[in-house]
Amino acid sequence: MTKFINPFTDVGFKRIFGQEINKDLLIDFLNSLLVGERHIHDIQFLDKEILGESVADRNCIYDIYCTDENGEQFIVEMQNRRQAFFRERAVYYLARAISRQGERGIAWQFNLKAVYGIFFMNFRLEDIKPKLRTDICLEDRDTHELFSDKMRFIFLQLPLFDKEENECENDFERWIYVLKNMDTLQRLPFKARNAVFQKLEEIVDIASLSKEDRIKYDESIRVYRDNLVTELYAVQQGLQQGIKEGIQQGIQQGIQQGIKEGIKEGIQQGLQQGIQQGLQQGLQQGLQQGIQQEKTDVARRMKTKGYADADIADMTGLPLETIATL
Repeated sequence: MTKFINPFTDVGFKRIFGQEINKDLLIDFLNSLLVGERHIHDIQFLDKEILGESVADRNCIYDIYCTDENGEQFIVEMQNRRQAFFRERAVYYLARAISRQGERGIAWQFNLKAVYGIFFMNFRLEDIKPKLRTDICLEDRDTHELFSDKMRFIFLQLPLFDKEENECENDFERWIYVLKNMDTLQRLPFKARNAVFQKLEEIVDIASLSKEDRIKYDESIRVYRDNLVTELYAVQQGLQQGIKEGIQQGIQQGIQQGIKEGIKEGIQQGLQQGIQQGLQQGLQQGLQQGIQQEKTDVARRMKTKGYADADIADMTGLPLETIATL
């Protein structure tokens, strides 16, 4: 039975990082994220909904929006599913936070405070390097010298974190390990190293939820699982499409290979034999490659969502040894 809440649900994420009474958790995480750069002593939560400048404008609704004692702002988002223009949305969010600092009158001298965007992603972001953390800032393209420190993007691709408990080297990695594995753990590690994890364990224990909070959490879990099932269905549809495309590609490759072999062995007999052999070989190879790749992708996605290896093996047909290496 699950002991701790799922931090990737809306309610779970905000219970950990979005409560004034537990703001020391968010402070500790931000300090572990920015270690060596700055140290935050206190934060104040801001209104998460930023209204548009006109009725027709779209509002911004952040998961978590806060400011520190120096006036610098932090937008913290959890994103479970891929969506179109995700990076553009991140730029828009920070740009809106920057623009809201403007003051009326000519006396204001554009003395902006930095805005940090921290984006937890329970998926891999396309077209960026496959690594856990990607930091984006404004710099000179050629010299890589920092141009401005007023906009900072930090993308965290959680599926790419694969360290075990004893392999975590710092508090940032310990935070990521706990968040990624929380709903499968029976105890939270690292409490002897950092007292914040002791408090975290008390907060995320499902038994500690009030009746009202438990109702909200159960609904959040339902939405999370519905989205997961929807995504899994889309993956399965992609698997079937991949098989079809693999067959078609195999046929085309087989015909091409057959023509080449036919020319070599003889115009009539060689062509016929080559086409048949190439068709069979290409069909089989394309089908196997398409099925295997899609099965591996499905297994990897299911594993990041917390499915047991045995369940993944049962649903995909992959051996447990293969699943363990994903």
